[in-house]
Amino acid sequence: MAAAELFFQSVADLAAQLAAKKLSSVELMQAVLARTKAVEPAVQAFNSYDEADALAQARASDARRAAGQARGPLDGIPIGMKDVISVAGQPLTASSKMLANFVSPYDATVTRRLKEAGAICWGRLNLDEFAMGSSTENSAFKTTANPWDPTRVPGGSSGGSAAAVAAGEAIATLGSDTGGSIRQPAALCGVVGLKPTYGLVSRYGLIAFASSLDQIGPFGRTVEDAAILLRAIAGHDPQDSTSFKAEIPDYRAELAKRKGPWKLGIAKEYFGEGLDPEVGAAVQAAIDYYQKSGCEIREVSLPHTKHAVAVYYIIATAECSSNLARYDGIRYGHRAKSAADAVDLYFQSRAEGFGAEVKRRIILGTYVLSSGYYDAYYLRAQKVRTLIRQDFLDAYKEVDAILTPTSPTPAFKRGEKAADPLAMYLSDIYTIGVNLAGLPGVSVPCGFSKTGLPIGLQIIGRPFEEAELLAIARAYEQGHDWNTQHPQL
Repeated sequence: MAAAELFFQSVADLAAQLAAKKLSSVELMQAVLARTKAVEPAVQAFNSYDEADALAQARASDARRAAGQARGPLDGIPIGMKDVISVAGQPLTASSKMLANFVSPYDATVTRRLKEAGAICWGRLNLDEFAMGSSTENSAFKTTANPWDPTRVPGGSSGGSAAAVAAGEAIATLGSDTGGSIRQPAALCGVVGLKPTYGLVSRYGLIAFASSLDQIGPFGRTVEDAAILLRAIAGHDPQDSTSFKAEIPDYRAELAKRKGPWKLGIAKEYFGEGLDPEVGAAVQAAIDYYQKSGCEIREVSLPHTKHAVAVYYIIATAECSSNLARYDGIRYGHRAKSAADAVDLYFQSRAEGFGAEVKRRIILGTYVLSSGYYDAYYLRAQKVRTLIRQDFLDAYKEVDAILTPTSPTPAFKRGEKAADPLAMYLSDIYTIGVNLAGLPGVSVPCGFSKTGLPIGLQIIGRPFEEAELLAIARAYEQGHDWNTQHPQL
């Protein structure tokens, strides 16, 4: 196969070629590098990458394989890393001026696990600053373009991670998802994005935005690729106090075992006002496909969904206000050059280092945590969060998973929602509830708009039932060829 086509192949296919010695990791890395150099000026997915380091990792992988010590399907595969996940010796910026010159002193747990699996940790991918946004327009450094239409956004906050896979600049990537930041950009860029159950994947080494909501997960070209990556990064970690001791199955092997048919729920609250007709039609076609395949389709109700956006923007901003207090211009990060005293240094450093959206969320979060408002906002939001979770758990008494759109619209124009934060926040209306409830969710491609923009189907599963969730997603994917279509850059 020509090197020019390697960057659009799946992890599973490339792993088979590497194992059969039909391909070397160096050849694969060189193909990805050439592709990145060709399209990166248009896509702008990377904050930085180290070509020499990536090739050195590839040579090490080839040496292991030659010695009969290959480490599995990820050995020698370039995996891109969202620039909030620590990789020792590499920049860790969160796409913020606050951390513009910061270099990570250690590996995140997911990074260590990828390295143990032989993967090449490839580059630092752009995002909305501190993972706060739905379009990757809030980055302090650059605006990432959607590879299907560079005048449009790739989604956010993990826009660089989604765009890199869609454009062939990485075989797979890792992102983080606080309110939809893996699933929404996956939908807008036409790739698979998985947000695991809260606690399944360690957050140690992830720059914190909202600690009770954040979760690291994979982007891939196929559901099988997401399963391979999840197996590598999941599992209990004593360095993360919220990490859960769960049995980690071979998710890839489970895909072949679990064939359904399943009982699938349709939540009426996800198909109302604000849903683009083309998105609604594509998702309905996916629902019809499942029904024709023998699945039972049932309507379920998630009545507290209407409160999800409000609850999310109270809890997430409160936790962001607390987590970002550490960036004070004194210990590390951006430091103002001239300040009258320590207090002035604190104010100036934060004013210069943080962008407008991060400041907006810190102010909101500080307000809802302040004396006299804590009970009225934060405490009440936590109570409603419990009701939102209970809605899902009640639904799972009747169904195995829930089908919804991932995003209410296909990718919107760059700048279209920049002046209207509320309109931007509503981009995540279908994904936020999953984080509030701590559930797993996956977005898989389910069609294109008339203008050629990808549309995503979201499947929401039971807690820690990723094996079943991925099997349901795979059943749809195998009947369609959406994942074999690529943008013409």
